[in-house]
Amino acid sequence: MPNRQDYDAQSSRHSEQSFFRFNRVAKVPLGVDDDDSYLDMSDETAHLKPRQQHWANKMQFVLACIGYSVGLGNVWRFPYMCYKSGGGVFLVPYCIILFICSIPLLFMELSVGQYTGRGPIGALGQLCPLFKGAGLASVVVSFLMSTYYSVIIGYSIYYFFTSFKTEMPWIDCNNRWNTPDCWVPQRKGINASAPDTSRTPSEEFFENKVLQISGGLEYPGMMRWELFACLICAWLMVYFATWKSIKSSAKVRYFTATFPFVLIIILMARAVTLDGAAEGLRFFFRPKWSELKNANVWINAASQNFNSLGITFGSMISFASYNKYNNNILRDTVAVSAVNMITSLLVGIFAFSTLGNLALEQNTNVRDVIGDGPGMIFVVYPQAMAKMPYAQLWAVMFFFMLLCLGLNSQFAIVEVVVTSIQDGFPRWIKRHLGYHEIVVLFVCVISCLFGMPNIIQGGIYYFQLMDHYAASVTIMFLAFCQMIAIAWFYGTGRLSKNVKQMTGKAPSFYFRSCWLVLGPCLLFAIWVLSLINYHEPTYHNGRYTYPDWAYGIGWMFASFSLICIPGYAVINFLRSSGDTFWERIRNTLRPNIYECKICGEHHCEHDFPEQEQFMLTQELATVYKPANPHLLHLGQKYGYNAMQASAAHAEAGAPSGQ
Repeated sequence: MPNRQDYDAQSSRHSEQSFFRFNRVAKVPLGVDDDDSYLDMSDETAHLKPRQQHWANKMQFVLACIGYSVGLGNVWRFPYMCYKSGGGVFLVPYCIILFICSIPLLFMELSVGQYTGRGPIGALGQLCPLFKGAGLASVVVSFLMSTYYSVIIGYSIYYFFTSFKTEMPWIDCNNRWNTPDCWVPQRKGINASAPDTSRTPSEEFFENKVLQISGGLEYPGMMRWELFACLICAWLMVYFATWKSIKSSAKVRYFTATFPFVLIIILMARAVTLDGAAEGLRFFFRPKWSELKNANVWINAASQNFNSLGITFGSMISFASYNKYNNNILRDTVAVSAVNMITSLLVGIFAFSTLGNLALEQNTNVRDVIGDGPGMIFVVYPQAMAKMPYAQLWAVMFFFMLLCLGLNSQFAIVEVVVTSIQDGFPRWIKRHLGYHEIVVLFVCVISCLFGMPNIIQGGIYYFQLMDHYAASVTIMFLAFCQMIAIAWFYGTGRLSKNVKQMTGKAPSFYFRSCWLVLGPCLLFAIWVLSLINYHEPTYHNGRYTYPDWAYGIGWMFASFSLICIPGYAVINFLRSSGDTFWERIRNTLRPNIYECKICGEHHCEHDFPEQEQFMLTQELATVYKPANPHLLHLGQKYGYNAMQASAAHAEAGAPSGQ
């Protein structure tokens, strides 16, 4: 009987392992509740296999992509970048880059993420190990962005609670932080003209009250403790919305990705009826063609494309890695791109209509009505809210919407960093941290600490410096390396074959030509132009110029990501096998994709033979019954047991003397 119990216990453990392995390999819709992505890491190929945690349904993935697209990348960054780049002229390179680079690159990232089932580091490391550093570089950029995107969420929290006051403090000039330059038409009379140095109440509230801005980066000032508290609240919300990975963040997005659309449409409809809105729209849609030779316009257009769609930051690769293998990638690409373009257009109309109204009231032109800093939305949008009926209600709803948008963007960024850490160091994470929640907490705490310099009195200068160098200057080079690695070295033929295996249809000539020729050439041309005709960033329409050492800090931020590409290439080259230089190069360019030992496919059901025993056990469960019913109390189960049967066979065939 003890032997019988041992066999039963061993068989039970074997069956449970078979069940989990069967579910991991077979395409059983596990849902997000089955988080067994990092089980059985003893297998030497486990880090190459597709992840087994999936979106619970198709809508969660679409909302994740749309939520990122309609996040801060559009509502905050698009009007800021467009205004900073001269208005209508920005739309020309923006549209060119969108159709030649951004949409094809989005399709490429979704394909790679869905096929490999890994984040940016794991995916690029499988397709082209020599360029694995490009995946790491995108994660570094995402991490740097997370440090200051959370500050925007903190600003939103501050404005949200301030909106509950009986009198909103940004609608007049009767507050202690206002200066003699503060001016509103209602205070001076309808026929009065604004002075040349006039400033809006919302601008003075943001700079003098919220930021308590210093004279420059060289004057850091004190910590803004109110903003510090808001920043802590922002990171707490991010943590508790992402600590269960897509299981928790996907549910939050049902609201945060849909609510902003309704509010944006209502606000846009109101903004276009304001006096002076036509002048603002003229600035938005009428380009000054002479500005096209300015390299910063092209850099800003490229960075805005990639920021709004989430490409080259690893977000879309990470999102797609949770997809089912046969998900329709083309449909997702078209949907996300269309929503992104429509949202950018709506937000642009809303923002520049309001700017036109402000320019009329301040007796100036649209180009000079406010500063071009990253806090532009906290100057323009509050002024628009003040002109709405029931202004307080609309202000509360708007800043709650901005909070939702910020959380959408931050969910994606944190998910990229966490996913990449787990994909890149699965054994170390399992040994030292253990739980997914601990990894998320670690990332959130480190990002929060790195974001502290943004909330001192001189933090807004640091904010713009990091945004320019970490998320604008380097992003085109990362996109170029990613396209080269996948389209040239891995090959458009291989990628097309992978897409056809997943969806049943190969990519069109448009995608293949953009991957192979048009996209890399355009990105390389913009990169060269940016080096030839480069202008250092300034603040407040050039009124503040950074000191030389500040530009050194900016390039240091840029180097954090750029150094990953050649650094990782050298490491992989030294680790590769081969007697000669070219043999090592060929080995590092060879794909390292997991393939089944039986059929050679990346996704199949052959690699774990235990699943066949499990299926047979289930089919024969009603056929084989235990001879002694009382054995059920000792662990005996219904069904055929392969290990028990083989043991019985061995006992039957053994000599009687043994």
